[in-house]
Amino acid sequence: MRLRALLDTDALGLRLLGGEDELDRAVQGVMTTDLRDPSRYLSGGELVLTGLAWRRDAADSEPFVRILVAAQVAGLAAGEAELGPVPADLIEACRRHRLPLFAVSETVAFATITEHVVRQVSGERAGDLAAVVDRHRRLMTSGPAGGGPDVVLDLLTTDLDLRAWVLSPTGRQIAGSGRPLPAPVGAALAGQHLAAARAGRPGPHRAEAEGTTYSLFPVRGERGTLPPAPQDARAAALSDWLLAVEADAGDWPAARLDLLQGVTQLIAVERDRRDAARTVRRRLAQEVLELVQTGAAPAEISGRLRVAAPVLLPGLGSAPHWQVVVAKVEWASQEDGGRESGANGGEAAQAVLEEILAGPSAAGFDPAERIAVAHTGGEAIALVPLAAEGASRGPLDTAPREAAAPGAAAADPAQGDAALHAGALLDSVRGPLAAGLGEDGRLTLGVSAAVHSAEGLRGALEEARHARRVAAARPGRVCAAGHHELASHVLLLPFVPDDVRRAFTARLLDPLRDYDRRHRAELIETLEAFLDCDGSWTRCAARLHLHVNTLRYRVGRIEQLTGRDLSRLEDKLDFFLALRMS
Repeated sequence: MRLRALLDTDALGLRLLGGEDELDRAVQGVMTTDLRDPSRYLSGGELVLTGLAWRRDAADSEPFVRILVAAQVAGLAAGEAELGPVPADLIEACRRHRLPLFAVSETVAFATITEHVVRQVSGERAGDLAAVVDRHRRLMTSGPAGGGPDVVLDLLTTDLDLRAWVLSPTGRQIAGSGRPLPAPVGAALAGQHLAAARAGRPGPHRAEAEGTTYSLFPVRGERGTLPPAPQDARAAALSDWLLAVEADAGDWPAARLDLLQGVTQLIAVERDRRDAARTVRRRLAQEVLELVQTGAAPAEISGRLRVAAPVLLPGLGSAPHWQVVVAKVEWASQEDGGRESGANGGEAAQAVLEEILAGPSAAGFDPAERIAVAHTGGEAIALVPLAAEGASRGPLDTAPREAAAPGAAAADPAQGDAALHAGALLDSVRGPLAAGLGEDGRLTLGVSAAVHSAEGLRGALEEARHARRVAAARPGRVCAAGHHELASHVLLLPFVPDDVRRAFTARLLDPLRDYDRRHRAELIETLEAFLDCDGSWTRCAARLHLHVNTLRYRVGRIEQLTGRDLSRLEDKLDFFLALRMS
């Protein structure tokens, strides 16, 4: 298919802005992007569609066009629906680099162009699957009328006798043709796919599971910008879908391989549609999280929860209980051997946590459609509603009830049965995630007790964070801990009222902080080390690289400023708790 043919198709609404001499270029596929650097998704010969969201000013056009030219794309089509006419700087950059440039009328959707291109390319390569592209709009819809990706997979079976399944990064089946794929097989295939992706091997990947050969095709969508740092590339693999085909594609002709790649592009549209559908839930979670972390009044938090409940649990007749789950994805640092989350560590953890909390339900809804996950400071935080009067029986509630923390609702037997359990969350996903994390990655996860009011939500958040730190102290690449595994003081502290916490810590620690600011005396650091060393003068002095007399002087200054005696157990305990609550 040539670019000239697209220009001659009136229904596509394309207007040529430059590159008249290059219209005989062959089009091998189509890709929609608003990334500033989409090179990792390009293989050459694509018609690139963009809404220009990547362009902040005129200086951005030249590097964007250079990237496309280096990737040997066929041409660029810029939409005018969102930002108006194509800017002159982009037109000039395409002219300099001899890249054909089209303007897309605001009345034409990118999906229409995608459908047309894939139909033509697929028709030239394998007419048996022209019907796949004819069903493109059905892929974009939900419910019985649309059928989603199952329609495309059914056509693979009927037209080419290929059984195929769309799997999540953990092996959860999203769509399939014919019989369901057994869960252990899905997990094994996902693990092999992630291991191959981490090794940098291009798809399709050959895999074996229970004596059957499969070919695994990556399904990649546009889910936000990813900097080109190595840890970000590793994180991206943890959120990509895959198409598993029950066949060995090693001896397939190029035409059939290209056609399956086109099918993955159609499935990627569904991947992005579902990701976009989570935007509202993510925003609700982010708003609630910001209110909780900034110490907003319980009434204000309750108001946001009332807004969230109908979205996360449609048709729920009573206010839900809530649990908080905190997750963090970290990678080994090459510089010092430590661990870091990476530039988009929170986004990676968000995608992984959404996948962990997804799964089938016997209650008639998909848990993936009720999960609200925000991310902040390199960690992901899920706000999970639990029906107060009974809930589903599924991966969210397969474990027995745990003891509740103060302020929790575990006294309600029905609610307790519905509660998340840290260990059960990872039972079916540990293998694939470990393969995706490799030797240098770690996932740690903490789960709070259930709470039934806004007053308990801050405590639940801190409790989940404490539990995640407990998990982080354990060996292994994928670790989780629940609230019942916390020490007694850690369990109690999150539920101390905010005004009490502030008053208690201010009375004990503010004099030391003020002194440190004026004199750089490091009294807070000294106090933490002294308590951590159980009051041992020699061990504490060695840890701080101080003479014992210097340490005694600092401790004396702490006692003088606070009126406390660090030789008394009660005063040591007060300082210990104040530091934990600060």
